[in-house]
Amino acid sequence: MLRVCEIFTSIQGESTQAGRLCTFIRLSGCNLRCVWCDSPYAYSVDSGELTPIGDVVRTVSGIGVKLVEITGGEPLMQKRTPALCERLLDAGFEVMLETNGSMDISAVPKEVHRIVDVKCPSSGAGGSFMLENIRYLTANDELKFVLVSLHDAEWAKEFCEEHRLTEKCTVIFSPVARNLEYGKLADWMLENRLKDIRFGFQLHKVVWGDKRGA
Repeated sequence: MLRVCEIFTSIQGESTQAGRLCTFIRLSGCNLRCVWCDSPYAYSVDSGELTPIGDVVRTVSGIGVKLVEITGGEPLMQKRTPALCERLLDAGFEVMLETNGSMDISAVPKEVHRIVDVKCPSSGAGGSFMLENIRYLTANDELKFVLVSLHDAEWAKEFCEEHRLTEKCTVIFSPVARNLEYGKLADWMLENRLKDIRFGFQLHKVVWGDKRGA
């Protein structure tokens, strides 16, 4: 059983899969409170419906979109999340999982495309990243830094260099649009010649704004 906040289908707005149709399974509960969070309605572990894994897979199968992302909240707060990943993989789905980086990712199957956040100082959750997770990263995974300011960008650059992160997986710098202009970050990345780091933004918000379920 899992606490499911919502299931919806939209355009994948972030990551290297941006632009593809994707069904999202948003699980309930989060252990962090980032200042820029766009889904605080999923904070509570008691929100949403307690749902059998089989029912979740049947719902997603009925939608018929190949790409599926498990998100939250923080999906790894729920012990059965790796089991959901396995069931979706067995059913033939291409599975992504987005996690805030504060919890152990080692139980998540390597076939899953793991998007692991590293919280920057301005997030309000700086220092939450579990450094042990670096050893579990593969070329199939991504690390995402959400940036409120160029100070965050400088910090993220240094963190990537210290841990040689671009040698392990794809790294994406994504600005919080209301705080850090896209052009300002892009110019900074050009000036610093960050040739191994991708610039990213939330495509779905450009299309629909902050609309829930988009």
